[in-house]
Amino acid sequence: MTTLFAQPYDLTATGFYFDNAEDFAIKSQALRNSYGQPVEEYEIQFIDGDNIDAALADAWDLTQCNLNGFFKTAEEFSLDEKQCFIIAVGECGYSFDPNKVSANNFEVILYSCETLAELAREFVEEGLYGDVNEQLQWYLDYDAIARDLAFDHTETIIAGTRLVYACP
Repeated sequence: MTTLFAQPYDLTATGFYFDNAEDFAIKSQALRNSYGQPVEEYEIQFIDGDNIDAALADAWDLTQCNLNGFFKTAEEFSLDEKQCFIIAVGECGYSFDPNKVSANNFEVILYSCETLAELAREFVEEGLYGDVNEQLQWYLDYDAIARDLAFDHTETIIAGTRLVYACP
């Protein structure tokens, strides 16, 4: 469960915690400042939840206007889809419509390794550099291959998990 906090920009009002968009709507409509006026604008702060959802909220740039899309995406996306979104928006410069986010909107390739050197070994084993005899693989300079891969691939850490990705 993800817990957020709505901090009013009105200094005479007190904010509130909420766990979903409906809860936010109910509490925000009922909130009044010390003069009895309705509070209209809030800063939304991520308070508690999974690390991946905190990273998603950061990439999402949460506001009161895009809460519905955030909660829907946080609930429906898998871990890989969340990582792909965070990389695409946060590191590759993709933009998105908070009301029409789909996991298929972003061209990000995630690899199941933690470093470019591991990716180099994986590519050699899969035959991407041709058929390399197993005895010759001991003599390959995987660090040099990793430096070459760095032109198109990047290492990152998202929610404590190291990832390698490419944005074609």
